[in-house]
Amino acid sequence: MRYAFFATSCLAWSAPLLLMIAPSAIAQNAPVEMRVDRLEKEMKAVQRKVFPAGAPIEAQIVRPAAPTIAPGSPSSSPISDLTARVGALESQLASVTGQVEENSFKLKQLEDAFNKYKAEIEGRLLQPETPPAVTPTAVAPDAAAPAPVAAKPVASKPAPAAPVVSEARKTAVAAIERPDTGDAAMDAYSYGFRLWDAKYYPEAQAQLKATVDKYGTSSVASRAQNLLGRAYLDEGKPALASVAFYENYQKRPRGDRAPDSLAYLGEALIQLKKPADACKVYAELEQVYGTSLSASLRGMMDKGRTRAKCS
Repeated sequence: MRYAFFATSCLAWSAPLLLMIAPSAIAQNAPVEMRVDRLEKEMKAVQRKVFPAGAPIEAQIVRPAAPTIAPGSPSSSPISDLTARVGALESQLASVTGQVEENSFKLKQLEDAFNKYKAEIEGRLLQPETPPAVTPTAVAPDAAAPAPVAAKPVASKPAPAAPVVSEARKTAVAAIERPDTGDAAMDAYSYGFRLWDAKYYPEAQAQLKATVDKYGTSSVASRAQNLLGRAYLDEGKPALASVAFYENYQKRPRGDRAPDSLAYLGEALIQLKKPADACKVYAELEQVYGTSLSASLRGMMDKGRTRAKCS
């Protein structure tokens, strides 16, 4: 179509002039077509990287302003204008690609650091206690051997008993009403929230974990996983809390409570005396959710940065 428009415009002049211009235009247009095809392929690749789970949006391409032509000077050809626009598009595509690669690298660093930390925490929690080794007493060669003593049966050490829940606590927990609105997922979360709000943290943890296991693909899962982390944190278990918060952000980055989980993850890491990791988390929170953070979360992040002495 561009060729037909260009040829039609040239027919207003003379046929010899058309014969002189047409070969040049075709020669210029061929590499431009190749560049446009390549740009389309690269833009699709970038869109797949940025929007892996959704439909891509149309990029807003800023076209270069048309140059001011002095009276009496020849105007630029359509091919030259197209070449300038393609050059601007290539520059913008390179900038977007570089930003995507930089963000992916930063996120990979954060994931690697936390996975290492998570493995350390899980190793401590799962490592069994081993009794100290008993060093046998050396006996002189000429010493008389002691008389054998009849072995007495030794009772095996009982396993640690489960914490005893008082009847009063059972009665108090049973008094908390279970909601029944017809929305099973929301009702399960709301009951866990009521247990947490009443400061029955172990019971709240059990209820919220069951909610996440059963309704992990529901929108309520983000709230339940975040509240599970807060229940651990309020009970004085920052290690378990940090795992819950990070998994919620990692699995549901667009969930309702993903920003909250990152903010509370920073708090948990500060309590674990890992200020450098907390600073990385706050940087991620600012970069991913900075423009949409609520006033309370931003205040929490600013205070956490001060406590962790982030640069």
